[in-house]
Amino acid sequence: MATAREDDILIAAPALQVVQDGARRAGSYRATLARRLGKSWQIRIGATIVSLLVLTAALAPRLAVTDPTLPDVMHRYQGPSGAHPFGTDNLGRDIFSQVVYGSRISLTIGLISVGVAASVGVALGVLAGFYRRLDDPIMRVIDVLLAFPGLLLAIAIVGALGPSLQNAMIAVGISTIPGFVRIVRSAVFRVRANEYLDAARAVGVRDSRILLRYILPNISSEIIVTATLGIAGAILVAAALSFIGLGAQPPTPEWGAMANLAKDYLDIAPHQAFFPIAAIFVTILGFNFLGDGLRDALDPRLYR
Repeated sequence: MATAREDDILIAAPALQVVQDGARRAGSYRATLARRLGKSWQIRIGATIVSLLVLTAALAPRLAVTDPTLPDVMHRYQGPSGAHPFGTDNLGRDIFSQVVYGSRISLTIGLISVGVAASVGVALGVLAGFYRRLDDPIMRVIDVLLAFPGLLLAIAIVGALGPSLQNAMIAVGISTIPGFVRIVRSAVFRVRANEYLDAARAVGVRDSRILLRYILPNISSEIIVTATLGIAGAILVAAALSFIGLGAQPPTPEWGAMANLAKDYLDIAPHQAFFPIAAIFVTILGFNFLGDGLRDALDPRLYR
């Protein structure tokens, strides 16, 4: 006849096995994820470009040849040289210094705009996906915003607020919110269908704890990927706003504003337009590579 202690061991053994199996699967997933992150050529290229951008922005005062806003009319339209690696513009300002300081502005625009969009978009997406009574009113507002292309919506907002770098960031952030809401909402729907959430509700777990402990951790990969790709889009939209005169105003060394100024001198100084446009291209390419690589590595369907 089994003793009480033996009975407890027999009862606890299956639960212990489940815990051990779960820990083993979690460890295997982390190892597989680390291996995928390390092997992804997109992540390597994207991380290298983004790291160089961040480093350039941090060391801008040391890397810049001169003050990017300081004109020197005696040295206008000069091509790339040892003294001016990217040449000079129509006012004699060093283009390399402008591009270097422009990295600070573009990175700031991307981070702040996407930070605002992610904060609002994730909150609305979680509420719409988790609470059925809030889904319809939230999504009808998002549908109205989605009726406008992102750039046109940003132009309308800046037109109402007035052209400036700060208003451009606000406009880019607002135009990015609908994308976050839709992606987060669909991710919450996916997670909400799991049986362990029903079990959590059955034992009396509060909604706030379910959201923080079960929902958000399981949709973090979608948020990370959307934010990474969103930074690229925010930088591009902000550059477009500056190009048409609704974003950063001269003499702020923003890449879109630099390209706008350079378009009038393409025949005599094509380098003035080439380098800021190349900076926009490489930056967006880096964030897109990083976002695509993270999406492939973090997709749980690839581990099944």
